[in-house]
Amino acid sequence: MAELRHRGGKDTDPPLQQQPSEDKGSDSELKVEKDASSDSEVKVDSGAPEVPVPADDTPEVLNKALSGLSSRWRNWWVRGILTLAMISFFFLIIYLGPMVLMMIVLIVQIKCFQEIITIGYSVYHSYHLPWFRTLSWYFLLCVNYFFYGETVTDSFFTLVQREEPLRILSKYHRFISFALYLMGFCMFVLSLVKKHYRLQFYMFGWTHVTLLIVVTQSHLIIHNLFEGMIWFIVPISCVICNDIMAYMFGFFFGRTPLIKLSPKKTWEGFIGGLFSTIVFGIMFSYLMAGYRYFVCPVEFNNDSNSFQVYCEPSELFQLQVYTLPAILESFTGWSTVRLYPFQIHSIALSSFASIVGPFGGFFASGFKRAFKIKDFANTIPGHGGIMDRFDCQYLMATFVNVYIASFIRGPNPSKVIQQLLALRVDQQLYIFNSLKAHLTEKGLLAALEDAVA
Repeated sequence: MAELRHRGGKDTDPPLQQQPSEDKGSDSELKVEKDASSDSEVKVDSGAPEVPVPADDTPEVLNKALSGLSSRWRNWWVRGILTLAMISFFFLIIYLGPMVLMMIVLIVQIKCFQEIITIGYSVYHSYHLPWFRTLSWYFLLCVNYFFYGETVTDSFFTLVQREEPLRILSKYHRFISFALYLMGFCMFVLSLVKKHYRLQFYMFGWTHVTLLIVVTQSHLIIHNLFEGMIWFIVPISCVICNDIMAYMFGFFFGRTPLIKLSPKKTWEGFIGGLFSTIVFGIMFSYLMAGYRYFVCPVEFNNDSNSFQVYCEPSELFQLQVYTLPAILESFTGWSTVRLYPFQIHSIALSSFASIVGPFGGFFASGFKRAFKIKDFANTIPGHGGIMDRFDCQYLMATFVNVYIASFIRGPNPSKVIQQLLALRVDQQLYIFNSLKAHLTEKGLLAALEDAVA
């Protein structure tokens, strides 16, 4: 408030105590800097930020076909038609295989990052902050190099060890990644401008939080994909189903507001989406669990230099007989049912997608309200930007990765063997003798030799 009164020509602050003459220069310098930073804060915190509103990008064909409808029903049809188009595209990329899926994840990640960074640049461009966009994209490159390098080293271990340049890059990967990040860090420090220190650190934090939300989560999505395409497809489909069914129930039956951050969300839509998604998850999981293409881990075949998804399905994807509780038996008339164990896990996935997943959307709604914007972009007519469609998916990806690590994944013998084969001969002999002594001590090796004899 003192700065505002000073700017208005009505400064009523008491006079400052007289300072020695040699300090006057530094005091005035500090005061100018303080006034500048305060003015910047007032400009940022007061009023609506200057974020351009995206224009309506609905195809002209749809505009003409739906011109006679009210805005409510027009939006319903636009969203419905584009949703069907996106679902069709989703099934197409599934058909094209895991490599295409990974490329799509990378493209979506870059687009989401661009949408969020563009908002920051639109808000603060008037301050002429140097190198903001350049450094943001540089940090994106560094983080992607680190994460994808880790993935390549882990999933393509044999290929990496076979090629000398790749082996060197793999060996020093983390050092190279740190050096690249350190260069960006030094560039940021050198770009600091005296009157905009605080704003520049705001944007430094903005970039890093965006990297944490977008890049880290997309890395986890790819990790889930390597566990088997079913761990990629089912969670994403559950979020899509919940989004559609919550919208449908809310559109036709919604009466009770759910949360202030998103006024159009209703309890009717939330509850309807929950039950619909659980049923969908169980049925969709049953359909997919019967195909090896979806349930087998995605592995790299060194002989053909391509991905393969062929294996003997684990117990998780083999039909089991379960006895129903008495209450369910009285309703259904069945005493037992045959289910895949994965279907039971799908209940946890669909429940998270319906109960916790929407909070990713609420978080995005709060973010957009803070900057007085309706959507992150206008990439998809009726839906907004790519980030508007993937705000819940990123939260879901983290849950799936943690769920697999906690309840599903076990030791992977093939990866252990790959690492053993990369050791020196003396190291391999040492491990062989140690393992032989251990098995002999347990009595397993002698029993095996007798069985062979």
